[in-house]
Amino acid sequence: MANPLRSAVVKLYKNLLYVGREYPKGNDYFRERLKAAFMKNKDVTDPEKIKQLIARGEFVMKELEALYYLRKYRAMKKRYYDSEGSE
Repeated sequence: MANPLRSAVVKLYKNLLYVGREYPKGNDYFRERLKAAFMKNKDVTDPEKIKQLIARGEFVMKELEALYYLRKYRAMKKRYYDSEGSE
């Protein structure tokens, strides 16, 4: 793997580990799945394929962040608006 792509892959892995701390099924579950996904593609050497995989990983990270924001929004909405709707 080329040096700039290697650093991008490592950065993505670390960012996903950080984002995965709040995963609903638990950090250990997320970490195992993440490691399996990265190990499955460890032998890929084509730079274009690696770039595609990095783009997919970044998409997954954005989806996880959206999931967390939605969960926080629902919790706040439930806290503040459910009591008004029941009156």
